[in-house]
Amino acid sequence: SAYRLCIMRQLPSVLARTLTSGTSASPGLPDMSKVRSKLRDIVGASTNWRDHVQAMQERKALHTLLAKRQEDLPPRRMKDSYLEVILPLGSQPEIREKYLNVHNSVRFGRILEDLDSLGVLICYTHTKQEMQQRSPLSIVTALVDKINLCQKIIHPDCDIKFTGNVSWVGKTSMEVKMHMLQLHDGVYSPVLDATFVMVARDPENKRPAFVNPLIPESPEEEEIFKQGELNKLKRIEFSTASLLKMAPTAEERNIVHDIFLNTLDTRQEGEGTVSFQSRKLPPNSVWMEDAKLKGLQICHPEERNIFNRIFGGFLMRKAFELGWATACSYGGSRPFIVSVDDIMFQKPVEVGSLLLLSGQVCYTEKNYIQIRVHSEVYNANTREHHTTNIFHFTFISENEVPQVVPKTYGESMLFLDGKRHFTAVMKEI
Repeated sequence: SAYRLCIMRQLPSVLARTLTSGTSASPGLPDMSKVRSKLRDIVGASTNWRDHVQAMQERKALHTLLAKRQEDLPPRRMKDSYLEVILPLGSQPEIREKYLNVHNSVRFGRILEDLDSLGVLICYTHTKQEMQQRSPLSIVTALVDKINLCQKIIHPDCDIKFTGNVSWVGKTSMEVKMHMLQLHDGVYSPVLDATFVMVARDPENKRPAFVNPLIPESPEEEEIFKQGELNKLKRIEFSTASLLKMAPTAEERNIVHDIFLNTLDTRQEGEGTVSFQSRKLPPNSVWMEDAKLKGLQICHPEERNIFNRIFGGFLMRKAFELGWATACSYGGSRPFIVSVDDIMFQKPVEVGSLLLLSGQVCYTEKNYIQIRVHSEVYNANTREHHTTNIFHFTFISENEVPQVVPKTYGESMLFLDGKRHFTAVMKEI
């Protein structure tokens, strides 16, 4: 089953110990609203949109506080950045409404927003300098490497605890591992594991900036750090083998050819003279071009992050909701999220942009639906479109779903890309 229990194996023992104390609502822990206000304090962001230009001007002066070399920064340990945050859905019913979906469970899109904010705060905790109240670093999400779930349903009336720490550091980037647990019968049990990659940039968010090195302290931490290094290499390998750069493998070419032969209409002109033009849909299948949904979002100041760009968590929530709707309309029953992987933030989204989202079913297998959401901004003045993100979501449907069938070469590449992502997810879980 896709929902095998998440194992807290990635956690250093010091963190694992803090999690085993399964007490009810933890009174001393900060909640999600404190996370966001703390982020604003660290960056000196304005809460008033009118003042945002001034606030950004003031940040320019922090340039002098940046390290010239990574060696000038004090090394940190994993436990230095460890944070625990509560989402008190059980003990504070008034916040439930924001997190509730029509099926009386928690909106996963809201969880994505919370993970994004927490990941940034964890990185600011890792890079904090004692003497400075404001951080000269602009820390932004570069990539959601993966989020694997081990619970189908997240309950809307039980407290949630998020924990996390920096697990690997490069020169200007940091990997963050986060875990989400939910309180049942006085014990916190695992719901999901997430791995994000954040990058540090200068105060104006223009150039890369150095971050504190990370020193593993135990064999377990060495293992976690090594895994971070492997994750980085795996990402490079995955991107090098991208179907946009390299032809499909021999096995993949055979898959595409088989699909093609399967859709040729032999009735048209008799067995011997099959036309390449006439195609028919095999039984219990749907053409890929008929398995998509589109959405549009106007990016208002309310959705901005501390750097006055559109908040990455908001983009993830909107993409997830469109992905869910695409899976729901395709499968004809309620889909459940199994995994989110490989979300690349290619370009920031400016406040005032028109954000166009396209959800596409690109691969199916039994009850599983692999969805790709492409997001782009449209600039009304220049009439230009720019891709900002590609999102990959794996859903499981209550019933078996029809097979999605590509017709063109381009769709076949999307199909193979979807299959690659699906295979990688299944290996993980």
